[in-house]
Amino acid sequence: MSVQRRRALTAIAAIATVGALAGAALLVLPAQATQPPPTPPVTTTILARSLFDAIHVNAHAHTADRWKAQLKTHGLSDVYVVDNKFPPQASTGWHSHPGPSLILVVAGTVTNYLGDYPSCTPHTYATGAGFIDPGGGDVDLLRNETGAPAETIAVQLLPKDAARRIDVPDPGTCPF
Repeated sequence: MSVQRRRALTAIAAIATVGALAGAALLVLPAQATQPPPTPPVTTTILARSLFDAIHVNAHAHTADRWKAQLKTHGLSDVYVVDNKFPPQASTGWHSHPGPSLILVVAGTVTNYLGDYPSCTPHTYATGAGFIDPGGGDVDLLRNETGAPAETIAVQLLPKDAARRIDVPDPGTCPF
């Protein structure tokens, strides 16, 4: 056998070996699917917590629409001011509170879902809007469904030493 022929056969054998090894690697190693990065969590910072005696407020203002406010508690109350920062696509998860929360949207847009709405109707609030989470066992989930950060400030009125937030199982009313 000539030297040239041996070299050609050696080259063909080397190429075949490399090809066989590459093919075997493809069969043995499963394809790695690219998973989306996990959604960053909502960052919650308690800005203030104060203890209040029983509250009995009956306020009014002499305006054209005769504005009034009434607030009455029995026993001691913890009042919290809480800052919640929502990265894009972040969610609070399903939860409840033992008392009411006044929610102020101070940046971006958040969408609130109520656990007892079988139609999963969203309620969307943008910067400058506010809403009330009545607490007392009502279940909800807040989401930032945008590509920009969002932020809320919550003022929570709770029974003294009660859990500020109670995580609850998914009520199954929304497809996410």
